[in-house]
Amino acid sequence: MAHYIVLLGPPGAGKGTQAKKVCERLGLLHVSSGDLFREHLSNQTALGKRAKSVIDQGGLVPDDVTIAMIQERISRPDGAAGAVLDGFPRTRGQAEALESMLSDLGGKVDAVVYIRVKVLTLIRRLTGRWMCRTCGLIYNEDSNPPKVPGVCDLDGSELYQRGDDDEATVAHRIQVYLRETAPLIHHYRRRGVMVELNGERPIGAVTESLLASLPQGLVQ
Repeated sequence: MAHYIVLLGPPGAGKGTQAKKVCERLGLLHVSSGDLFREHLSNQTALGKRAKSVIDQGGLVPDDVTIAMIQERISRPDGAAGAVLDGFPRTRGQAEALESMLSDLGGKVDAVVYIRVKVLTLIRRLTGRWMCRTCGLIYNEDSNPPKVPGVCDLDGSELYQRGDDDEATVAHRIQVYLRETAPLIHHYRRRGVMVELNGERPIGAVTESLLASLPQGLVQ
């Protein structure tokens, strides 16, 4: 049976980092809505073109576009065992659509993990974030700087800052999250499938707490 885990939290909470680590431990597919958007933008798909203007302004992509991207991705063969969903759902409508699509695949949301981080910490993390143009590895000026400024430790490629990581856009993204996504916390809490973790701790400590919070049978 396929298993599905949802990671909730504001931009900069560490969802992507934790999703990768959990997927390595559990053998699940990492499905990042942000990565999917960038893939569609790069390939100039119809969905990508619709998403572009909204992403550039730090807003939420329309539900129907996001849902279509997610459904196509988790339906591929490499998603047969299940997935860790990072950045999706973001609205109540997306949560309901997710339940429907997982039901069609014979699965359900097994766990929802909400990673809590203070707003000031989020702004510091996001405005100091740099990514490798080649491998996508993420660095942070504060907590995880590269050995050589502007250069990836792994492949020597140039590091860059995403357009949505400037301070004004970061502040807007956090406000969008608080307005549109935070209500999902109450939705999943009522469902009895959500746990909350302190995301201000070291990465490894958050990972171990996250794995320990999952239902029995998910972690071998």
